[in-house]
Amino acid sequence: MTVIVTDTGFGPDDWTHGYCVPGDAANDPLALDLASDTDPSEIALPPGLKMIRIDFPNFADGRGFTIARHLRLAGYGGRLRARGHVLADQYAMARRSGFDEVEIDDALAARQPQDQWLARANWRDHDYQTRLRG
Repeated sequence: MTVIVTDTGFGPDDWTHGYCVPGDAANDPLALDLASDTDPSEIALPPGLKMIRIDFPNFADGRGFTIARHLRLAGYGGRLRARGHVLADQYAMARRSGFDEVEIDDALAARQPQDQWLARANWRDHDYQTRLRG
């Protein structure tokens, strides 16, 4: 099972459609699954795309943050989900990069309960740039 983390806490996965990988995608996919080593400059955004899920194979691999930022700067406005080994400490960075939500497994949710994620949910007020400008 998976847990979806948002600014309001833990919730179930409400995405009922499948995912396609670039190159193997249907003509009009609703969702793409991107690996962490995807070159952001080579991502084609098909019309009608509703969700992009970016894999985080381990907590030390931050390439997904770069991919998310690139997608948002390119104008992607759909749901953007980080999946895998994202820690509660990284939640604010995920949100600042452009992610809407994080998908974690039950084991990580048990080790890092909802209160640890919610402590970072006020990510707009606690970034270092805002404090420096303060």
